[in-house]
Amino acid sequence: MTTTEARTPRTTPPAGTTDRTTTADRVRRRISARVRILLWLLFVMAVAFASVAMTTRSFLLRDVDHRINGLLAQETGEFANFEERGFDPETGRSFTDPDRLLRVFLERQYADPDEELIGLVARGSGGPAKLTQPRELPVALPLYEDDDARRRIFESPDASGVLHRPEGEIRWAKVAVARHGGAPEAAFVVAFHPEREVARVDEVFRVLLAISGVALLLTTGIGWAVAGRILQPVRLVRTAAAQLTEQDLTRRIAVRGHDDIAALAETFNAMLDRLERAFAVQRQFVDDAGHELRTPITIVRGHLELMGDDPAEREETVRLVTDELDRMSRIVEDLLLLAKAERPDFVRPEPVQLAELTADVYVKARTLGERDWRLTETADREAELDPQRITQAMVQLAQNAVQHTTPGQTIRIGSRAEGSRIELYVADSGPGVRPQDRELVFERFRRGTSRRGARGSGAGLGLSIVKAIAEGHGGRVRLHDTEGGGATFVLTLEEAPH
Repeated sequence: MTTTEARTPRTTPPAGTTDRTTTADRVRRRISARVRILLWLLFVMAVAFASVAMTTRSFLLRDVDHRINGLLAQETGEFANFEERGFDPETGRSFTDPDRLLRVFLERQYADPDEELIGLVARGSGGPAKLTQPRELPVALPLYEDDDARRRIFESPDASGVLHRPEGEIRWAKVAVARHGGAPEAAFVVAFHPEREVARVDEVFRVLLAISGVALLLTTGIGWAVAGRILQPVRLVRTAAAQLTEQDLTRRIAVRGHDDIAALAETFNAMLDRLERAFAVQRQFVDDAGHELRTPITIVRGHLELMGDDPAEREETVRLVTDELDRMSRIVEDLLLLAKAERPDFVRPEPVQLAELTADVYVKARTLGERDWRLTETADREAELDPQRITQAMVQLAQNAVQHTTPGQTIRIGSRAEGSRIELYVADSGPGVRPQDRELVFERFRRGTSRRGARGSGAGLGLSIVKAIAEGHGGRVRLHDTEGGGATFVLTLEEAPH
């Protein structure tokens, strides 16, 4: 018995499903320009506000340091001056006792709320005795109650410093009292507790941060609204682009204002205009090409289906079929040439003598038909152009003139130059072109009604090729009436200045 293993069929997603899913996921993960602008704005504003707050705090702390240093210097300076020039009010003489000096000086001073004025006198190994003003201080642990801190300051060889304590730091300065005879060593100490000053600075810093936070919130709201208003045309561009199809290119964006966004909307609308014209031309081109190619195909098929066994009939059928196939081949070659006209290497300019080029065109055109060919004038100068393409365009104009004239009628060929402008022309004496057809004849698969006849059996691509060659040289092709009757086609080229 044979056992067949059951397999779960794998379902292959439809073509393009994976790409659409990936694109949809990418769109969902994409952050909108509005959000990105707002995030960058908030980032910049937050950095700016933080920098302002930190800089302000730094300036305020520096001012506190300067004020404290100035106060310490002022108090120590006053004591040094009193020690040098002061007199004991009881004796009227200079102080000889450091203890008496400190007491008298302290009795005459008034300390700031965060300041302590202390006199220290050495009393043996028990640490210096203190002389203080009887007052309460708004600090966690005053210096006059901290024996260890007083001893460290008294024993320090420095005249000023900072004492770091768990209860808060102390900025201090001291003046050592000179020893007189057997008197003990003493010192005058000024201590400042900067906690409240620093707290005020921190309070200002917190207020600045709070103001910055409110400003950021306001900036968020205003930035969101402004960014939405500014980017509204961009959203309209995106929406319009998403809704565009080959069948509907009529959507346009309303332009408001005169800024870069309005310019973007105008540029997008202009692009849509070009796309709409291009698609319209493409559709018309495909329709006309299909019509022009359908006719020879129908003729070929019809003759092949009706072809009998008679050798003469078969020979005639082969001749007709070959002629139609040749015509189809010419149409395809012309279409390929017009498609190549969009490429940058369609025209390859080189230095050319206009007189020699015009004479060559005249010689080649004379073989197109029995006409009264005339070389009327030539431009005796050198120009930068593609001789093969110009020859192709001029021969095509000459062929067009032959198709619309009869044997013996005059066809004139010539060239002239004036400044940077170069003109090459072919003028015939045929029936001419009606004014309403003068632009029409340069379109693909179109022919002027007044010049259409039995001899005009082309597909209507010749003048389109002439126009493409002229535009490839940065010029244009013009059509006007010939004096005395007929049509004159002029290739006008502007030569770049050297």
